[in-house]
Amino acid sequence: MMSRSYTNLLDLASGNFPAMIREKKRLPRVMTVPGVISELDDDQANSVSSDVPSSIIQDRIIIVANQLPVKAKRRPDNKGWSFSWDEDSLLLQLKNGLPEDMEVLYVGSLMVDIDINEQDDVSQLLLDRFKCVPAFLPPDILTKFYHGFCKQHLWPLFHYMLPYSVNHGGRFDRSLWEAYVAANNIFSQRVIEVINPEDDYVWIHDYHLMVLPTFLRRRFNRLRMGFFLHSPFPSSEIYRTLPVREEILKALLNSDLIGFHTFDYARHFLSCCSRMLGLEYQSKRGYIGLEYYGRTVGIKIMPVGIHMGQIESVMKHADNEWRVEELKRQFEGKMVLLGVDDMDIFKGVNLKLLAMEQMLKQHPKWQGRAVLVQIANPARGRGKDLEEIQAEIEASCKRINENFGTPGYEPVVFIDRPVSLSERAAYYAIAECVVVAAVRDGMNLTPYEYIVCRQGVSDSDSNQEMSQPKKSMLVVSEFIGCSPSLSGAIRVNPWNIEATAEAMNEAISMADPEKQMRHEKHYRYVSTHDVAYWAKSFFQDMERTCKDHFRRRCWGIGLSFGFRVVALDPNFRKLSIDAIVSAYSRSKNRAILLDYDGTIVPQTSINKPPSRAVISTINMLCTDIKNSVFMVSGRGRESLSNWFSPCKKLGIAAEHGFFMRWSAEDDWEVCGQSNDLGWIQIAEPVMQLYTETTDGSSIEKKESAIVWHHRDADPSFGSCQAKEMLDHLESVLANEPVAVKSGQFIVEVKPQGVSKGMVAEKIFTSMAERGRQADFVLCIGDDRSDEDMFEIIGSAMSSGILSSNTMVFACTVGQKPSKAKYYLDDTSEVMNMLEALADASDPEPSPDYGSPSSP
Repeated sequence: MMSRSYTNLLDLASGNFPAMIREKKRLPRVMTVPGVISELDDDQANSVSSDVPSSIIQDRIIIVANQLPVKAKRRPDNKGWSFSWDEDSLLLQLKNGLPEDMEVLYVGSLMVDIDINEQDDVSQLLLDRFKCVPAFLPPDILTKFYHGFCKQHLWPLFHYMLPYSVNHGGRFDRSLWEAYVAANNIFSQRVIEVINPEDDYVWIHDYHLMVLPTFLRRRFNRLRMGFFLHSPFPSSEIYRTLPVREEILKALLNSDLIGFHTFDYARHFLSCCSRMLGLEYQSKRGYIGLEYYGRTVGIKIMPVGIHMGQIESVMKHADNEWRVEELKRQFEGKMVLLGVDDMDIFKGVNLKLLAMEQMLKQHPKWQGRAVLVQIANPARGRGKDLEEIQAEIEASCKRINENFGTPGYEPVVFIDRPVSLSERAAYYAIAECVVVAAVRDGMNLTPYEYIVCRQGVSDSDSNQEMSQPKKSMLVVSEFIGCSPSLSGAIRVNPWNIEATAEAMNEAISMADPEKQMRHEKHYRYVSTHDVAYWAKSFFQDMERTCKDHFRRRCWGIGLSFGFRVVALDPNFRKLSIDAIVSAYSRSKNRAILLDYDGTIVPQTSINKPPSRAVISTINMLCTDIKNSVFMVSGRGRESLSNWFSPCKKLGIAAEHGFFMRWSAEDDWEVCGQSNDLGWIQIAEPVMQLYTETTDGSSIEKKESAIVWHHRDADPSFGSCQAKEMLDHLESVLANEPVAVKSGQFIVEVKPQGVSKGMVAEKIFTSMAERGRQADFVLCIGDDRSDEDMFEIIGSAMSSGILSSNTMVFACTVGQKPSKAKYYLDDTSEVMNMLEALADASDPEPSPDYGSPSSP
């Protein structure tokens, strides 16, 4: 029996939402989709899309995040609210990188609790004045969504913290996941209320909203949608421990573009897609993409930057100068190292303090001279782990100051309060070095802010000091997102206290010319790769990824978080049985080419003989005088001839056409360019070598080919070994008449000139030479080798082997990109179609026209 909680989850995922989510008055909205009313019912799961472009030309982007970029304050008279922009919000700053004429709309929650009776007025006010659409989460959902699933499950896991015990991370709680889904649905409803689906872009931010793409894609198949993850994405070994791992992966893949700060994060995501969903990425002209049901999901790697204008404005402010002078007097004669971190278990603040303590022990010359100023921003989360780390930090500060402090000197100055950007800028200006010792962090922009503040602001009134060469030094953890971008920083493993202490000593002891050179290199990068550059780059890639949206045919399939959109060429359509039977009945000379595995019978890795129904249907097709029927397969000739022995008039092309016979009465022909198979003695030892070193791999020997399989090997290692083997075999077989090809989990070596396409061409040519040029062609298969047959049909028509009037039905099995123009969903549909053709056949006894040698 299905649990009630799980039933609720399915309800939430499918758009049927329980009573705990209150109905809201909707914001007015205008949709430009022909034939669609402006208000959509909550339980409607059908996709809203149109083949007709909207009449609105101006693009608009809807930016969706957990929190809106506004600050809210209760009015002094306690009547209503006052709002202002949050100038520190990344969502507000990224507008500088978007096209000037682009309208920006924000959807997110507020950091304050708005009474239900005030929510409609607040919504209208925010929309009118700030173009913000607030999502109001009921208190029970908010607590479980943010403090529960986000902070107890996703945040620790994405920072490599596993719940080994109840007291360490906590066990997975499905009710928290249900709240996460419910919250994402509420955000989706707010987006749906204001969206013009064929004109707007949607840009979703961070781990709070990772299933939102599925809710939106269910409604709008062609919606142009991007997602950027601001936290780390863990390695597959860590991510795979999440009980809802596939649901989140599939939801993210409903985006068109997925962004990450670093290649490491993207690589981990791609590895999860490979290991859990069997998806392999491709890199083309510098862009990385995942093929997902006919859609290409782009992968964007671009670290976010800072808002240069905001920091420069702060530095120009009059308050900044006196703050700097005051701090210079306070720390006169001291070497200041600075740390600016959130109070968080992953920021490594205590490791930094231990490194400072170690440096003072190892290098006594800094006692009385070096000061670590540690600014700790208020904690965003809560819990026992955080309380323990706070207590540990306080104890370390007290111990270090007691052991190394003197009257008038404290080696650690701990600032445990909110610090504004203007005050931070003053500390940056007097700090000789900034130390970031986070054990895991998505990006961390503290080093960027420090570099810009150390550069200062140059203008015509600048004093002599401003014209002097600037210098700065950075000691950064190798586990933070900004580390790869800062090549002049001293990178450390923060867990290695001694090495971090030595790095801090090296940083403040370094000669000024070296500090200047490193600073100049960093400033050039930071000043050119700011937040506007990041936003512009992401949006341009989103435009490029979505450019074919309205050209392709799209439809949604799947339930719950298995939902995905299939996107196919507009000329690619399902094969109509009525249409093909009609064409079949009108034709006189028919060529029918059938693949075996995955087409006639379900795909399998072991021998699977055809059923009696399959034999009967094919026999009926073969006994029609107008038909030339061929089984074209990669299987060996012995298996195929035994299985289809009752079908006396069936032609068989085995091993992709190396062996071929026109009927059971004819001898086998060898169709390769050479009968010399001595190269197998060269290829087999190479494959054997890789088989011994790749657990789960195997070798399949055919009469004309040899195949290395790695389907059961580790996906990453198997793929790596396959690429290496491909190069190895191409090298040792360079002078042999063979083709070395890689396929899905295989590497195959076979004679040159052997393909299913050559089989098709030979059949068409033979029929034409006998004066029976095919006027009906049915060619059906399911994998890459069958694409050769589909491709040869076009060249056969242009060369005259087939008439331009020939009725061609090239059909692939499964809805996927193909050179065929038709598809059927599975093998059962293929057999239904073949049975319909068999019923329309004329199985009267007649001379055999299947063989070119027949009279």
